Amino acid sequence: MALGTAQAEDKYKIFLSMSYIGNDWQAEAANMVKAMAAHSSMADKVDLQVQVSGPNAQRQIQQINAMVQQGADAIVVFPISPTALNQVVKNACDKGVKVFAYDAEITEPCAYNIHIDQTEAGRVTAEWLVDKLNGKGNIIVMTGVPGTSVDTQRTAAAKEVFAKYPDIKVVGEAVGMWSQAVARTELSKILATQNWNDINGLWMQVGCYTANAMQMEAGKTPDQLLPCAGEGANGGRVQMLPVGTEVEGASGPYAPLGAPRISYASPPYSGGLALKLAVEALEGKDVPKLTILPLPLVTSETIKLCNEGTWDEMKNGCNAFSPSLVPNPGWFASIFSDQTPEIGFNAALVGQPEL
Repeated sequence: MALGTAQAEDKYKIFLSMSYIGNDWQAEAANMVKAMAAHSSMADKVDLQVQVSGPNAQRQIQQINAMVQQGADAIVVFPISPTALNQVVKNACDKGVKVFAYDAEITEPCAYNIHIDQTEAGRVTAEWLVDKLNGKGNIIVMTGVPGTSVDTQRTAAAKEVFAKYPDIKVVGEAVGMWSQAVARTELSKILATQNWNDINGLWMQVGCYTANAMQMEAGKTPDQLLPCAGEGANGGRVQMLPVGTEVEGASGPYAPLGAPRISYASPPYSGGLALKLAVEALEGKDVPKLTILPLPLVTSETIKLCNEGTWDEMKNGCNAFSPSLVPNPGWFASIFSDQTPEIGFNAALVGQPEL
């Protein structure tokens, strides 16, 4: 039912500005923002409107300008660039609009930023891969969405680690756009001139699930899978479980393979937390300009299956979900935070808040 004018005027007008949306993470993060806005603690406070600019900084600038003109109280944004939006963000701040960036950052000082330490993510995962390879081997690198602070910082940190080891050779590199589908396309191009037997490891911002599936398609057995440092997609997490683990709904590559992995992720709840903090700021509460979230790291030794997706189960440390609960292997599993009890499994999956 449409809101009456008086009822709408009682709410904070908050816009969600999304840039690139061609991957599972962005859809999931948007679900969690929408679920936060729909939670009983927020529904009477927030009028949320969503706009998508695509991977175009100028288009996002135009949309943010329009949001301000439409009377935005706050803008929650995944910025396509850390610097290109600075002037439009400053203009928004000067008009009293609160601007909260999630996952990717904005360098304009008036903006609020909520994200993991992306440099740490790149460094730690690269160091894990180097250690697995004993400092020697041929690797493939799959980066993310170009221009974002997320991709720039992760990739630079990883390459800085690899540069310390002259026997680590990057023999293939491609832009993966944080998409399993794009990763498959780009890996196929690389493998047109390379052979799986000539590759020793993989560093992939997104794509470990797909790389494991492709290796199985090429005839490799689970014990022959290459070590992969990559994303927190649920399919890749399920593949980390020991072979023979009983997992409801598991089949084909979406099954326990004992894959050698370190799995990390920008947690998709960051957008929901950004909305929550924006409301707190509008209410006059003291909100820090920078919120660094814990880096979710899961290895083959710490993988733990969620069988129900309940809040208590996640609080007890499970970090992968059975395929019967999550049919999409590209869905991201790092959704738990005690800072956001309003949004859990159903928020990430279908945009519904916790009761």
